[in-house]
Parts: sequence; C-alpha cells; structure tokens
Amino acid sequence: MDKMIIIGGGAAGMMTAIKAAKRYNVTLIEKNEKLGKKLFITGKGRCNITNDSDKDTFLNNVPTNSRFLFSAINEYDQSDVIRDFKSWGLPLKTERGNRIFPVSDHSSDVIKTLENEMKKNNVQVLLNTKCEGFILEDYYSDVPKSKYEKKITGVRLRDNKGVKILQADKVVLCTGGASYESTGSTGEGLNFLSFAGVSTKKFMPSLVPFNIKESFCKEMMGLSLKNVNLKIVLKASKDAKKKKDKVLYDEFGEMLFTHFGISGPLVLTASSYIHKYFNEDTFKAESELECFIDLKPALDIEMLDKRILRDFESNENKEFQNVLGLLLPRLMVPVVVSLSGIDGKRKVNLITHDERMKLISVLKNFPLTIDSLRGMNEAIISTGGVLIKEIDPRTMELKKIKNLKVAGEIIDCDALTGGFNLQIAWSTANLAADNRKYDD
Repeated sequence: MDKMIIIGGGAAGMMTAIKAAKRYNVTLIEKNEKLGKKLFITGKGRCNITNDSDKDTFLNNVPTNSRFLFSAINEYDQSDVIRDFKSWGLPLKTERGNRIFPVSDHSSDVIKTLENEMKKNNVQVLLNTKCEGFILEDYYSDVPKSKYEKKITGVRLRDNKGVKILQADKVVLCTGGASYESTGSTGEGLNFLSFAGVSTKKFMPSLVPFNIKESFCKEMMGLSLKNVNLKIVLKASKDAKKKKDKVLYDEFGEMLFTHFGISGPLVLTASSYIHKYFNEDTFKAESELECFIDLKPALDIEMLDKRILRDFESNENKEFQNVLGLLLPRLMVPVVVSLSGIDGKRKVNLITHDERMKLISVLKNFPLTIDSLRGMNEAIISTGGVLIKEIDPRTMELKKIKNLKVAGEIIDCDALTGGFNLQIAWSTANLAADNRKYDD
C-alpha cells in the first residue's frame, strides 16, 4: 500500500487521514502536543461543524474563489458531512441559520470523534513533530513538462530526538492559515512552497473587527445595535477621472461598538469582502473607506421626520438631549447630539426644519471611517494562501509538484460564519484523500 504523509492535525488534516486510510498507509504529523487545537476553540468552543443547506447556499457564502470549490462540494457536501459524523457516533443538532453543532455543545467531542475514526483506520499520528521541509526531485514523464516541474518524495521532520526523513508517495499540506497563532496557526505552510515556485498570497485577517478613526466609538463601548443597516463605501480617489464612490458592502443586521471601533456579525461579514483595500503587513486601510450606519432603516426620511416631530411636540419644553433618548440608546445620545450640531440643552420647540433634517441625516447615515483591520488573534479565519491557479480543483494537487496536495485554510478560499469554513476544510480534504465519487 502506498504511503501518504499529512502535515497538520487540524480539521482538514484529520479528515484527510480518515478518508485516505482505506487507500494509503497514512501518517499524520502534528507539531503541537495534541490534535485539533484550533478546532477546539471554533464556534466559541462549540464547533459549528457545517451548515445544513444546499450547495448553492454554500457557494454563495464563500466570497473568495467560490468557483474553485465546485468539484470539492459536489464530491462531499454538507449532507455527506452530517451523515459521516452521525455514522461515527456523534449526535448532532441544528440551530438558527441551519448551523450544525454537536448535541453536547463541546468541540472536544468533535475532535474525539475524528481521533477515534483515525485510530479505527490505523492512522499513525506523530505529535510534537515539526515539518521542516520537503524532499523534491525533478519530474519527467510523457505529460507536458509545464504540468509538473517537481515531484515530492518525502518530508524532513524534527522531533525531540532530532531530524529525520520520511519517504512518501503522496503528501498533503494541511497547515492551516495564520489566525489564532497560539494554536500553532502561523502560516508557515506557505514557506515550504515558496522555494518551489508555487505562487501564494500572504495571509490576512478575515471575519475580523475594524479599528475606527473616530474616538467617539469608545464612548459607546459595549453598545449593541440590532436591526440596523451597515454600508461601506470606497471613496473615489482625488486623481480618478470619474470621481464616483463605490459601495463595497450594504447589509442589514447586528453590530456593536468597542473601545477600538466596531464589531459584531455585520462587521465580521463585511471584512470578508474588503481585504484588498488593506496593507498586507500592517492591515491598515490603503484607501479611504467610510462606514454609514442607518440607525432607523425601517423608516424613510419623511416617516422619521414625523416620528421626531411627535416626540418634540409631546415634549416641547424639554431639552433636545433628553428627548433624543426616546429615539436612541442612552450611550448614543451625546454622540448624535455632537454630530447633529444642535445644542443639546436647546428646547426642542426651538429646533428648526433644517436642523431636523441635519439630525435625520446623522440617524440615516451615522458616519465612521475605517482605520484598519484588527490583528490575526482576533480574526476567526485568515484569507490568502496558495493561489487557486496553482491547484487542480479536482484533486487538490499542486500543478507544479506531483503528488503534493493541499487542503483546508491554506488554500486561498474563505467563507462567512455559519459552518461554511469548516465545510471547505472537509470538502477539500476529501478530494486530497483521493476519495472521489464521480469520474470526470
């Protein structure tokens, strides 16, 4: 039986091992003292395994390179994942948004399930063992030379006994991305490929909060907003021939203010759509990115003006700052008062139509300026990795290195929250294990 070595004992690595064990003699290499350290903290420790939706829904939730995943999801979709985990003895439940979790709410049970399946299938696991590089040789065959430039024949490892070489017929790189470095996710897998001429994109944080330039966010720290609309706009360059702003994101949902800026579901999702506008080293915005929050999206300007007038008329002798509390959370009132330019102590019966229009403009377009993305340790996932042009989407094999495959977060594909990123790991792992249901 041919030998397969898998580098990385996370979600993709363990699934690859299970799926490959019927065809290969499998060895899984993990540098940590245990498997699944990042999987352990996924979903706040509950592990959102997948999303019980159809393939189109899955692909619509992958902002980066979704088309690359057609073969992977066709071969091993959400229903396949649910079926397998149940057959492996893990009870599952469905929650809001079709999210699938273990009934126990413990990610450790997901890890144990994967470990048990590997043990049943005689997968050899080497912990506390670090991959230091690959053994490559020139590859020649009848296929055009442009298809393969090298062939992998083994890996160089280091453990507490020193350095050793393991020979392999196939190697799968499942070293993950670069978020949550404390789990061992450092992005080092890309270093193994750079010397072989494989094109990669530096990892950047995704599903991550924003640092905001305006200092008043700190005044509203802890304030959660529900049923608001967040719009992110790329301001037109001063040098642009056609000075037209571009809307990058425009969605309805929940968010919150923090001491550094904004976070919450709307913000994390937004971050997945605007990676290219930030510096890959500092994560600072390289273009002018403005946020506008519609605090009252259910009301148009006329309806909102009538609502404000009713509040003013029934409290005509009260101060503006006090009446505004009928419309807004307490922590927002001083900030909105300041942005409106209206004296907070002014009696509302003295406020003019033009001033009301200014107030409405603030309520419908509460302004913020994005300074930067928060760092990798606050990102749920990272974006970037091996460019998809370097990978055969039917097998996950690198086009330049025969018998070397990739799976999971190391691939330049990333999804929104809801179990979709783990589904990418499971689906790409299945193909990397040569576990195809359909022939081309």
